[in-house]
Amino acid sequence: MSLKTSPKAPSRPAPTRPLSTASQGRRAARRRVLREHLTAYGFLCAAVVIFALFSWWPIIRNVFLGFQEVNFATGNTWNGLDNFRKLLNDPLFLTAWKNTGLFTLYALLLGFAVPFLTAVLLNEFRHARAYFRVLVYLPVMLPPVVVALMWKWFYDPGPGLLNEILRTLHLPTSAWLDSSSTSLISLVIVSTWANMGTTTLIYLAALQTIPGELYEAAELDGANVWQRLRHVTVPQTRFVLLVLLLLQIVATMQVFTEPYVMTGGGPEDSTVTVMFLVYRYAFVYNDFGTASALSLLLLIVLAAFSALYLRVTRAAKE
Repeated sequence: MSLKTSPKAPSRPAPTRPLSTASQGRRAARRRVLREHLTAYGFLCAAVVIFALFSWWPIIRNVFLGFQEVNFATGNTWNGLDNFRKLLNDPLFLTAWKNTGLFTLYALLLGFAVPFLTAVLLNEFRHARAYFRVLVYLPVMLPPVVVALMWKWFYDPGPGLLNEILRTLHLPTSAWLDSSSTSLISLVIVSTWANMGTTTLIYLAALQTIPGELYEAAELDGANVWQRLRHVTVPQTRFVLLVLLLLQIVATMQVFTEPYVMTGGGPEDSTVTVMFLVYRYAFVYNDFGTASALSLLLLIVLAAFSALYLRVTRAAKE
């Protein structure tokens, strides 16, 4: 009796070892990170190119124009320091710098203190806080030219709103924009009213980050409102105050809209600022070289002040 052997099953190839799940996860994570970095750098490069074209290049071009006699028909010619000599011989040069300095000083006294005190007051409200925020920020949403024209009517020495209020209260009226003694401070009031909304909201956001325990401890120690403001509020918001102080000085040194729309530089050149004089040289006298030279001087002054300010504040922190 013969035994039958069963046929041998065909051999199968050994299965390949699949990649581990951890290795696949690491590769997917690296691809995701690389894709995110490429996207971020793409947006960053686009922003840098736009900023270079519309900000850096005009500044560089202005530096060259300051040393040239600009003629769009025949081309520019290099004239060295002639534009700066022309500025020094202009009697309005020192007047413009004096008016700009006074405007900046008045703006600091009003435009720096009023928004901070307004923010402190709004921070004390428990009801209708959102309504008052919108009310304070509303002037910022108006176009600057519209604000200037509206306040120009308010300042009208005849039927103007402010003089009508003074007559109703049996108080003496004022010439406002028509007097060299009040024209500059009148423009400061307009600028403060139009721009205080943003600054107030920044201050208000900074005040809301102050821990309430500090005020409670100050009240337990018998501190009044002024002492809490001096020893708690101001030290806790010092960084924001210093930054906004620098930004406000830089902005007010470049004031142009209010003098241009409301006074035209008058009366008696009492509201001629540096930027208004730049406008005159460029678009009234068609002297773009001298206008570029004056704007370059303003840039140097603001850059030097900013560097000095940052150095002093850094030393104070250390």
